[in-house]
Formats: sequence, C-alpha cells, structure tokens
Amino acid sequence: MEVSNHSLAEATNTAPFLDYAVCVDDDNRPAKHVGDWPVRGRVYPVRVTEGKAEGSDLVHVLGFRGEAPYFNAFAPHRFDIIERLWLN
Repeated sequence: MEVSNHSLAEATNTAPFLDYAVCVDDDNRPAKHVGDWPVRGRVYPVRVTEGKAEGSDLVHVLGFRGEAPYFNAFAPHRFDIIERLWLN
C-alpha cells in the first residue's frame, strides 16, 4: 500500500513555515525501504517531527511517497537545514 507524505499545503496547515534542507548523506539505503530516496547535494522542503517510536527527530521530505515501515521519514544526520521560510 502506497502512502503519501505531507504535501506542502498540508505541512503549512500545521505550522506557518517551511524548512529547506540539503541532503548530505544518501548512503546505506535500508533494504526494506520502498519509495523515494533523497540525493546528496539536492535541496528539499522538509518538516522535522519527533519520532514517537524512536524518541528522536525525523526529517520528512515533503511530497515524497513511500511504504511502511519508513513512510519517507529519514534520520536527521542525512540532512542539514539551510533555511526556514515563514509564510505570513
């Protein structure tokens, strides 16, 4: 079953800003990961959330699509936040 991550519109309904991050680590893609995967050097709109199961932050690339178990949540070491854009 395919699941969509937040769209840009959905993300801005919960907070009036967008973060942009550059991918700094696209190595070691987990074998069970099905869906989009970030590319080192590319900039993506992201939302950082607290991972309930992991207890640490997770980076969600807005608009990426994927399946369980990851649903396109990535470890924070894979990205550097470079900009926050306030939408007011």
